[in-house]
Amino acid sequence: MQPKTTGTASAGKTLLPTRSPAEAVSFCAHLFPHYTSPAPQIPALQFVAVMKESAEQRLARLRETVIACRKCPRLVQYREEVARTKRRAFREWTYWGRPVPGFGDPHGRLLIIGLAPAAHGGNRTGRAFTGDRSGDFLYARLYEAGFANQPTSVDVNDGLELHDAYIAATARCAPPDNKPLPEELRNCACYLEEEFAILRPRAVLALGAIAFYTYLRMLVKQGRLTSPVRYKFSHAADFKLPGDLPHLFASYHPSQQNTQTGRLTPAMFDAVLRRIRRVIGAAETKTPRRRSGSIPS
Repeated sequence: MQPKTTGTASAGKTLLPTRSPAEAVSFCAHLFPHYTSPAPQIPALQFVAVMKESAEQRLARLRETVIACRKCPRLVQYREEVARTKRRAFREWTYWGRPVPGFGDPHGRLLIIGLAPAAHGGNRTGRAFTGDRSGDFLYARLYEAGFANQPTSVDVNDGLELHDAYIAATARCAPPDNKPLPEELRNCACYLEEEFAILRPRAVLALGAIAFYTYLRMLVKQGRLTSPVRYKFSHAADFKLPGDLPHLFASYHPSQQNTQTGRLTPAMFDAVLRRIRRVIGAAETKTPRRRSGSIPS
């Protein structure tokens, strides 16, 4: 039986307005002026007001934008068709059927980047890695490492909270066969870039090769990395990137295919999280973290 709530995936009663592809692109450019080139002109007072918003306020603004996005016709059609037809096991659910925003601690020092919502997981529940086998694995490991308050993730009302971690994705809509197209990844890039700017994490954990290389391409686009060529994806790889960029960690994606075949085990993932803990702890000792969500002047 689905939980009782309003404005959530399980209730399906309060729907935020949606935008056409052109409107979504325009809104994205307005919200994230550093993403477009050349940047649109924004009145000085409005720009200052946005920059003085807390991390919580900026992430809330971003959440509304993500949820309203309709930039990718193929993904819109697929996510909504899945929400209509449903899986028999979830026929009593009202599927979320929209883009899935990021989730976690607005001041988290660890940014976790996944691939995309599962058709009957995040696309059903409205929260990343929630209601599927990948989430069962991931949140159990995060709980053991102290990044989550509980080891399970069933629906948006289950009380799950992340501590010092935030989960994003390379694509915000469930793609057919779990394979977003390059153009769809590019359409979602501004959302990841804005989360990165808001959080300013000490470490980034890429779950799978697509997340790994998407993140590196973002850094190249920003001019913060000259080339991604020297950085190769493999499980448990980690890299000290130039300057003050976050330490980059890589793991196999906790997909059912990987975890049930033994390609990714709890011990393997735990080892990566332990190393992340050491790195962000050392970074905090060297440069104490501001807990305000504002941007330094």
